[in-house]
Amino acid sequence: MQHGCVPEAVSRIAADRSADIALRCAAGSMTYGELEARSNQLARALITHGVKPDQIVGLALPRSAEFVVAALGILKAGGAYLPLDPTYPPERLRFMAEDAALRLVVTAPDVGAHFGTAEPLLLDAPEVAQQSATPLALHTSPEALAYVIYTSGSTGRPKGVLVEHRNLANLVAWHCHAFGVEAADKATFFSSPSFDAAVWEVWPYLVTGAELALPPDALKENPAALRGWLLEQGITISFLPTLLAESLLELDWPAEAGLRCLLTGADTLRRYPRPGLPFQLVNNYGPTECTVVTTSAVVPPAAGQERPPAIGCPIANARVLLLAEDGSPVAAGEQGELYIGGAGVARGYLNRPELTAERFVSGPDGERLYRTGDLGRIREDGQLEFAGRADDQVKVRGYRIELGEVAWALEQHPALRACSIAVRDDGGAPNLVGYVVPNLPRALPSSSELREFLLSRLPEYMVPSAFVALETLPLTHSGKVDRTKLPAPSPETLLREESSEASPGVVQRLANLVAELLGLDRVGSTDNFFLLGGHSLFAAQLSSRIRDLFGVEVPLRTVFDMPTAAGLASAVDELLVRAVEALSEAEAGRLIA
Repeated sequence: MQHGCVPEAVSRIAADRSADIALRCAAGSMTYGELEARSNQLARALITHGVKPDQIVGLALPRSAEFVVAALGILKAGGAYLPLDPTYPPERLRFMAEDAALRLVVTAPDVGAHFGTAEPLLLDAPEVAQQSATPLALHTSPEALAYVIYTSGSTGRPKGVLVEHRNLANLVAWHCHAFGVEAADKATFFSSPSFDAAVWEVWPYLVTGAELALPPDALKENPAALRGWLLEQGITISFLPTLLAESLLELDWPAEAGLRCLLTGADTLRRYPRPGLPFQLVNNYGPTECTVVTTSAVVPPAAGQERPPAIGCPIANARVLLLAEDGSPVAAGEQGELYIGGAGVARGYLNRPELTAERFVSGPDGERLYRTGDLGRIREDGQLEFAGRADDQVKVRGYRIELGEVAWALEQHPALRACSIAVRDDGGAPNLVGYVVPNLPRALPSSSELREFLLSRLPEYMVPSAFVALETLPLTHSGKVDRTKLPAPSPETLLREESSEASPGVVQRLANLVAELLGLDRVGSTDNFFLLGGHSLFAAQLSSRIRDLFGVEVPLRTVFDMPTAAGLASAVDELLVRAVEALSEAEAGRLIA
């Protein structure tokens, strides 16, 4: 462990570089000295509340400098932090708080979420501010718990992954060595704190004295603006989710760009960088249960490749085995299930001993391995190729999802008798599709109603982009849903959207715009953009073309939320009305003046 445990490593850097910038965001900057002082104060306050090693402390703050302060303070107190994304539905937040038996949640007054019986501790509370800011005597055990991340659960119940300091220290040491991280570097903190990539984005840079910059949320929906921000801020290393990274590969970059490493992962990379880009593209793979990254590879500039880029070779102190169903190693070039061993393998699942025993197993030589459920094969060049999932766990738009959890939530709708969730990739990016059987044949809810119902129970990324109505679900001989026989969505089977009041002319012009973009002869007003072959890159282009055609800015998020010409037309109409009202108010102001 090159840097040792994270709390001690950050404190050493802060002692040497107290005046250097540690964190920068739109609201301002924070030096290493300020980060050290504030995290020390929080740590002391937590200790007065009885926080001890291996105790889990909730952390309900958005991606921000304050989140980093709080996470570091929890680690210094000896606790393990559990990110609780304030944008998640209250039901999910309460479940995580109760499942983890949280006694304390570090939060802020404007978060407004409730966490069962857990006591809120405000980061800026007087009891924190009055604590001493002097360094603590830190003695972190490598075997102590560092953080807990909840991932989607196959039975409708999310599961908490227990990651120890030794796991985190190995990731940090490998990252700093592999990418030559130095104090002069400027990196990005882009992911939601509840996404395990955030762990990778924060700690390797703070243990080396580098500067961590937080992009505004709006940049996630505008690749061109994000490129401009990366150049303006002088960012040298950045992690971006796969689909957004692919969008940036399509843009032009100046030769003098400061960016030298664009890291990506969390989904299947399908694009190679073109020659001449001023930075390296690095593809990474790894489950939460193995501390973010297990394999990594620089993606060479190439064109016309028949296979997607490889996911690389194991990182330092990691081991990957490809095993057949009987547990024996597969021959070179053959497909097998990925088992991971080494320093990154987590302790297991919180309060789930049966599941821990099922997924964390002994390998052929007795080594403790994590059974991923992913399939892969070794290429001729020795690099690993990802070949999909062996079970119902999927990745959509960079997020890992258990289809069973989505189905379980959807089945709670009173109008539905049965349902199933599938991933379809009909010529575009993978999308979730919900197949539903109503209680009464003519009592079907609308797609909009089902989306709103699920958004009250699940994070947005787990909500299907389309719903198909069926009389019955196809079953296998054993009585399980036969997903291979679920039909492709069609205009006849797709659930309707809520009726749109948008003007027919706008609807038709948008339908024509989608048809032109996707190379189709015709697109109907209720045809789903993503099921026609659209993906995030096309969505960004569609948003740009709508701006050129109508003169209004439709956020990329709106394309995902309203993926039909009729739905987008209602959004465009509303934006046009607002624009006219704004002009009218401005004109009235000029007349009064």
